[in-house]
Amino acid sequence: MSAPSRIKDDHTLEEHLKGFEGSHEQYGYAVEKHLAIRMRDGTMQYADVYRPALEGKALDGPWPTILERTPYNKDRMSYSVNGRYFAKRGYVYVVNDVRGRWASEGKFEFLRNEADDGYDVMAWLAAQPWCGEKIGTVGISYTTATQQALAVRHPPKLATQVLYDGPYNYFRQTMRHGGACEYAIAFQYVVWMARSSQEASADPRLKKQLDDMWADLPKWLIHQPLRPGVSPLRLLPAYEKWFFDMLTTSDYEDYWKTPDLSIEEYINEYPDMPLLLETSWYGHHITATLWKYEQLKKLHRTPKKLVIGTWLHGGDMFIQSWAGDIDFGADAALEDNNSLRLRWLDQQMKGMATGIDKEAPVKLFVMGGGSGRRDGMGRLMHGGRWRDEQEWPIARTQHTTLYMTPDGLLSRDRAPADGKPVQYDFDPANPVPTVGGNFTNYGTTGFLEGGGFDQNSGTMSGDKSPRIPLAARSDVIVFRTPVLEEGLEVTGVVKCRLWVTSSAVDTDFTVKLIDEYPPNADYPNGYALNIGDSILRMRYRNGFEKAEFIEPGKPYEIELQLQATSNFFAPGHRLRIDVSSSNSPHYDVNPNTGEPLGQNRCRAVARQTLFVDQARASCVVLPVIPAK
Repeated sequence: MSAPSRIKDDHTLEEHLKGFEGSHEQYGYAVEKHLAIRMRDGTMQYADVYRPALEGKALDGPWPTILERTPYNKDRMSYSVNGRYFAKRGYVYVVNDVRGRWASEGKFEFLRNEADDGYDVMAWLAAQPWCGEKIGTVGISYTTATQQALAVRHPPKLATQVLYDGPYNYFRQTMRHGGACEYAIAFQYVVWMARSSQEASADPRLKKQLDDMWADLPKWLIHQPLRPGVSPLRLLPAYEKWFFDMLTTSDYEDYWKTPDLSIEEYINEYPDMPLLLETSWYGHHITATLWKYEQLKKLHRTPKKLVIGTWLHGGDMFIQSWAGDIDFGADAALEDNNSLRLRWLDQQMKGMATGIDKEAPVKLFVMGGGSGRRDGMGRLMHGGRWRDEQEWPIARTQHTTLYMTPDGLLSRDRAPADGKPVQYDFDPANPVPTVGGNFTNYGTTGFLEGGGFDQNSGTMSGDKSPRIPLAARSDVIVFRTPVLEEGLEVTGVVKCRLWVTSSAVDTDFTVKLIDEYPPNADYPNGYALNIGDSILRMRYRNGFEKAEFIEPGKPYEIELQLQATSNFFAPGHRLRIDVSSSNSPHYDVNPNTGEPLGQNRCRAVARQTLFVDQARASCVVLPVIPAK
């Protein structure tokens, strides 16, 4: 993205770039390590400050200043790279360990203190003689959440933010989803964070116990739910409590409604300033980022730019062209993370004409259209291309309804009046295994790998079941379009409306959108590529504030919204919807008993019924982009 993406036919690239400018490397850098910042309660937090320098001596400034607040160690190499990069280009870059992590004092609580602490750090920055009139904040994921939390406190000099793949409401996505717990994400993350806690760093025996737990994560996931006090997490009570709070606080109550966990609750208080947002179709926070973009575009007048790629979780993955087992082609990879951020910050903080304001407000990657063969790295070549858009959602979208029929078709025509329902048994002891999706594996475990994969059991390293298509399971109900004669682009939020009953007082229903490839020499059985998925816990069908059990045998109409996507279903492919009741370990398995969530000891098999008749017409609503 070093050049604007739209060039008029009658102008050369050189003519188009004429007059554009941007910061370049013209300084050295000097770093001051471990500077103390006092919080309002007396707790000391620590930061590293990278400043422009000549001949090793820091220049006085004042300089535009960049802040990143992190739980991941300010001494980490990536932060040092960032600091040197921006200091050499005329910025002060400050990275600060959040409360209770690494060098900073206090008790770490997952996203509980970031609003006030963030304000205090910003106030300290604003008072420094080297700090100019504008402070920008940057980050990804947790460090995007820290930015959002401090923003609603309206700290001094805050001028712009770069919000990469971050939350909108952790209850609605990433820690919980559709009333279920995103179990493997939360569990994997808490163990990963516990291993780098101050307590583990100070105690080699504790560190080894946590490392051993990390190496055996698939084993810990077999018997859900985990019980308090039985794992090495018991040695870190604050971390263990955080996980179990996420698992068992299943109603949407005050626990979730903080500026740290749910910026949605404070969106009207968000300052009107330029924002650069980034996310990806297989990322943690695709839905959250798009909700946030939509709301802030309505509320604000200042520029908002949105970039949507294909990687798993943004940031360092910008230079990758793949996600999971599929590759999108070399064009899917953007330049490095800092180049994009520099263009934005130069424009907003230095007033430079970098051209980023001349580009379309939305830049997204439309997946699909590749050869479908296997590349040299063993990945399916799914292909795709970048495209500019003027808004999100896309205004020219044609919402197209396809009905589920008793013979397994997706049809524009409603099912017959006498269409027989489809039944299956959902056994919590034998859940449908997770095969890819919207998450990132945090390192070495491999049991939960995000991105696109052929939908076969036995694919993930933690799944020891036979390698067979998930469609062969009796508890996976498959609906397909006829073979597509023309390509079909689906860009936006896919909705599934289902008419269902269950023999249980509480149960789950899941849906998955799949691009079904025809067979070829590399994939003789074809390839069932997951595009998006969702889940709904029936006790929350009427809202998340209060659980309401269902009446066994009574029909209910429900709606599941999948994560947004953009995929071109090529000619010769089929668009497929899988309906089931589990996707584990991504989501916790519903025991079907109605016990308090995360505390059950019993399980029951539920007889599920999906109606596919004219009066109770289960269907999928696709956001179709018409071909030009």
